[in-house]
Amino acid sequence: MHIDTITTITSPDLAWQQEALCAQTGADFFFPEPGSSVREAKRICGMCPIRSACLEYALDNDERFGVWGGLSEKERLELRRTPR
Repeated sequence: MHIDTITTITSPDLAWQQEALCAQTGADFFFPEPGSSVREAKRICGMCPIRSACLEYALDNDERFGVWGGLSEKERLELRRTPR
């Protein structure tokens, strides 16, 4: 019998995610059902010490779903459209 083992590799570039408050809270707040409030996710992000790294990651990787770095999908889209 052959059993496959799945190994999770954490990139040093993503080590900041372990420090994130969302990692300790759970994804439900940050990836809500369509039409649900993101207020609680934004409140948690506002207290997070690595919020800027999270937002930078989301923008660099074109994350289209959820709350990242305290911004919703729409807010990140608007930020990408605005010249920096």
